[in-house]
Amino acid sequence: MKLVYKPIGIVLGILAGLVSKKLFNVVWGIFDEEEPPKPTTQDAEWSKVLAAAAVQGVTFKVTRAAVDRAGAKGWTHLFGVWPGPKKQDPSQAAQAVR
Repeated sequence: MKLVYKPIGIVLGILAGLVSKKLFNVVWGIFDEEEPPKPTTQDAEWSKVLAAAAVQGVTFKVTRAAVDRAGAKGWTHLFGVWPGPKKQDPSQAAQAVR
């Protein structure tokens, strides 16, 4: 069943990308009336470039997590099987500390 979920996860990822792009434009409009600067724009201020990158990153990751989680919950509701791992494996860094 987890293999069948893969294409659905890909579609959900694309959907999350589209939603996060729209959401980023709305959020950026709250901070600034101009379009967000690209990092390669010569006259763009460092503060604006880094702020735009931070807002865009947070917006994308949170939207992606919400869409992925909703998709997994929906899959479980329909088929009774969680499409991913039950619990997270400890990272190598966490194991090194212990």
